[in-house]
Amino acid sequence: MMKTVTLEVRPPEDAMAEFVQTWKAGKAHTSARIAFASPELLWKVLTAKRWELLKALCGAGPVSIREAARRVNRDVKAVHGDITALLCAGLLNRAEAGGVEFPFDAVKVEFLLQAA
Repeated sequence: MMKTVTLEVRPPEDAMAEFVQTWKAGKAHTSARIAFASPELLWKVLTAKRWELLKALCGAGPVSIREAARRVNRDVKAVHGDITALLCAGLLNRAEAGGVEFPFDAVKVEFLLQAA
């Protein structure tokens, strides 16, 4: 079964209400969802360089920061900063043996742009 994370734009109160409803119903989430309060915040966290990093880590298993930097042909210090941001956003996990891991097989991004 493919593990997909969905990145979505929705108000924090809506995301929390859904979490509480699911928790009270005792239902398990079948997929991971990470909500951002605005499209601007989503794109601030998910920059082009970080997207490239996620693509390089997808399906790779645990990888050291040095190895991640090598895979995207970037400076280790810059990649370290991006990895820290992706860890804080919940897109990467720290691996037990060291390094980081992208625990998903796919990323889906959802948001709606509509007239004000």
